[in-house]
Amino acid sequence: MIEHFDPRRHANSVDFNKDYFNKDYGTPSPTPNADAAPVTLEIDGVTVSVPEGTSVLRAAALADINIPKLCATDSLEAFGSCRLCAVQVEGRRGFPASCTTPVVQGMKVTTQNERLAKLRRNVMELYISDHPLDCLTCPANGDCELQDMAGSVGLREVRYGFTGENHLEAVKDESNPYFTFDPSKCIVCSRCVRACDEVQGTFALTIDGRGFESKVSAGQNDAFMDSDCVSCGACVQACPTATLMEKSVIDHGVPDHSVVTTCAYCGVGCSFEAQMKGDQLVRMVPYKGGDANHGHSCVKGRFAFGYTTHPDRLTTPMIRDSIDQPWREVSWEEAISFAAHRLKAIQAEHGRESIGGITSSRCTNEETYLVQKLIRAAFGNNNTDTCARVCHSPTGYGLKTTLGESAGTQTFDSVMKSDAIIVIGANPTDAHPVFGSMMRKRLRQGAKLIVADPRRIDLLKTPHLGEAQHLPLRPGTNVALVNALGHVVVTEGLEDAEFVAKRCDTEAYRAWRDFIGEARHSPEATEAITGVPAEAVRQAARTYATAGNGAIYYGLGVTEHSQGSTMVMGIANLALATGNIGREGVGVNPLRGQNNVQGSCDMGSFPHELPGYQHVADPIARDRFETVWGVKLDDEPGLRIPNMFDAAIEGTFKALYVQGEDIAQSDPNTQHVEAALTSLDCLIVQDIFLNETAKFAHVLLPGSSFLEKNGTFTNAERRINRVRKVTAPVAGKEDWEVTQDLANALGYPMHYTHPSEIMDEIAQLTPSFAGVSYTKLEERGSLQWPCNAEYPLGMPTMHEVEFPIGLGRFAITEYVATEERANRRFPLLLTTGRILSQYNVGAQTRRTDNQRWHDEDVLELHPSDAELRGVRDGDWLGITSRSGQTVLRARLSERMQPGVVYTTFHHPGSGANVITTDNSDWATNCPEYKVTAVQVEKVSQPSAWQQRFSAFDLAQRDYLAKAQQEVP
Repeated sequence: MIEHFDPRRHANSVDFNKDYFNKDYGTPSPTPNADAAPVTLEIDGVTVSVPEGTSVLRAAALADINIPKLCATDSLEAFGSCRLCAVQVEGRRGFPASCTTPVVQGMKVTTQNERLAKLRRNVMELYISDHPLDCLTCPANGDCELQDMAGSVGLREVRYGFTGENHLEAVKDESNPYFTFDPSKCIVCSRCVRACDEVQGTFALTIDGRGFESKVSAGQNDAFMDSDCVSCGACVQACPTATLMEKSVIDHGVPDHSVVTTCAYCGVGCSFEAQMKGDQLVRMVPYKGGDANHGHSCVKGRFAFGYTTHPDRLTTPMIRDSIDQPWREVSWEEAISFAAHRLKAIQAEHGRESIGGITSSRCTNEETYLVQKLIRAAFGNNNTDTCARVCHSPTGYGLKTTLGESAGTQTFDSVMKSDAIIVIGANPTDAHPVFGSMMRKRLRQGAKLIVADPRRIDLLKTPHLGEAQHLPLRPGTNVALVNALGHVVVTEGLEDAEFVAKRCDTEAYRAWRDFIGEARHSPEATEAITGVPAEAVRQAARTYATAGNGAIYYGLGVTEHSQGSTMVMGIANLALATGNIGREGVGVNPLRGQNNVQGSCDMGSFPHELPGYQHVADPIARDRFETVWGVKLDDEPGLRIPNMFDAAIEGTFKALYVQGEDIAQSDPNTQHVEAALTSLDCLIVQDIFLNETAKFAHVLLPGSSFLEKNGTFTNAERRINRVRKVTAPVAGKEDWEVTQDLANALGYPMHYTHPSEIMDEIAQLTPSFAGVSYTKLEERGSLQWPCNAEYPLGMPTMHEVEFPIGLGRFAITEYVATEERANRRFPLLLTTGRILSQYNVGAQTRRTDNQRWHDEDVLELHPSDAELRGVRDGDWLGITSRSGQTVLRARLSERMQPGVVYTTFHHPGSGANVITTDNSDWATNCPEYKVTAVQVEKVSQPSAWQQRFSAFDLAQRDYLAKAQQEVP
């Protein structure tokens, strides 16, 4: 049966897969129906069997019978407007469009004869009669479907001239920094409009006018930059002509080869084809075979790759003795030797525990694994930590406690079977935009939405959204809210008693049920705490518990609280009580922020856990590592990042190796972090730019971008995807090679020749990765751990039969108010988040044209709060907290409730983390970024910290420039 053929089950190379997935089959595959028998038909004398619901166009394409088409593409529903795909069906009158004609048992189809050929030539002639004939100079020459179809139908002349009314003089829109819109080349096939609607879900484009006057319009005839367009690239991808064209292709020409790799931005883990012309990257095109993104993308992954060749890239190692001295460019050998000598000397003087390292959630699994191995085996301690500490460490603790595994339970595709979706403390359309588009699609199909967030997120503005509920809780009251939801479930008899009895620990459940049933947890009792009306909470609980399939998705608005771990356990309690675990369409789903947050946790980056979440105190696990690594390991947990900072200021922690993280910008209480970094005798930073942390460094080792390395990333759905080298590292080394060189210089031997060998070692030592290899990844495309002897092809949906701890374990989630509270001095609560166009600390996106959308961080505040303070939109505001002060521009917004203000942290000079406190989660030390009591007032100059930052930044950049200008 042709439709069920999947090349990943048979191919041995990614090239074969790429050829299969790059073919356009005209219409999407039908929704699977296990009960329906295959439909057998005859196309041009060839017998074809396909699933019920398949279009004739797709059935023909699957049999390698190619019917001309223009308006049809397999990423969009059939439209039937171009008529180029007309066919002849025995026993039927006329020439139906094959894209909108479903197959029927025994059908006989003819795709080519003289009558069809003449019809298609006439159709194509009409298109070409109002289209520029500049193929030789057109940027799409050689990559244009219109051109291909003209050749396919045998069009040789156009009888209709250009002397009459036409669109050839239409003005080109070049407002978008990444692509142009040339209406003179538009054939009004509607593919761009349909892509914006069906794939992206923004509905930014429309067909304006009728008949000859019809044209594609962004918004109300706006320029693309002034419209609702989010520059995801779906319209460019769908366009069959040069109407929508990447400026990079216009500048450099059509690519001639490509490499499939994985995006290095958010935790969605989109697969892309890096399309090349020679050794130059021309464009990134979302790969249709990507299991996480299915050929869709966002503005960052699709267009914001220019940072990889930015002039700011570090290309040569540098060293210096003190941070108030200029840099000296040196060879790799000298830099590694200098770093190793310093580390050895510090340990000799201050002891084995005086140094440590921080792994990166932007680097590959293999690189992260090697860094923690370096720390444990070469440094001789467990002083390793990662940025996941400051984002999702409560996920690990909370889910491990309740479900037995510290990861999300579902695939992203699972949301397409959800009937009710709760989004808590997450903003998918900004932070995980490709998944946000998928979620929007499900909402348009009728799933109900519940959003718990202090801010009104864009998901609530989804076009054609049905029933949606917003629970605008006060920052810091998550646990009170989830307890109230649980109270309604228990007291209104909405539990799944059968699931609880069969799958959950009875004693733990009874204790939780008694606890959660107390009147103090009722929506009426908690309303004064959360600010959410009791009836809204009751309605949300009923919606989720009775929907059929209820799914919960959460983000940093859950974890970055003093009760982050408690809240994760509360979410798991809610899912367990309602039986929303262990099948598609349900689950507990953390939306990981960076591209490899999940992987950095899996690889043993925390000080208490070896790879695979195996505790350092476990003698059996430790023995396995000691045998393979050939060294005795410390059985005591090491220092967490906050402990490292405190110890550095105290003078007992002296050296730090940081790969691919910018803790000086991303960690809370910036002035405390700066004091710690300044106290170090040796800071080694490995990165692609001179980031804020690198300005405090003594050794600067150039890093490699995701395009310059081999390895794997693990996304938020536990999906392990290959990262493939597209270009050579600008500094000559991949990141794993640098770590290996440092280990060898310290006297601990590492002799890997390729990241695949590192993965083989990971598989040998990590039970959940036991079945993972590069060979299998090439065959399958991707794998979701656990992948081992029991689950050789991975586990898309977790906990279907049992939990790793046997029975699901309810946890008592007592609400404890945060110590960070508003008062008369600090009457407002600040919460933070991200924006679509920028990424994390902005080191990558700020070096691209994404700056056009968000070139500064601003403070959003409610108009009523602004009026009380005499603040107008655009005023400069001094924002003061218990930790410090910074200055941001005011933006009036009703997305927050009065008393709550909001900002992002993408620009280092903004100093958002100067004002966040060092309060943290009780179990994991995850910082409480989401609750900071502040006061705001109009000011006329930057804060004292911002002035110091500017001076320090200028000095460090000057040191770097002088070093780079020196001639050996």
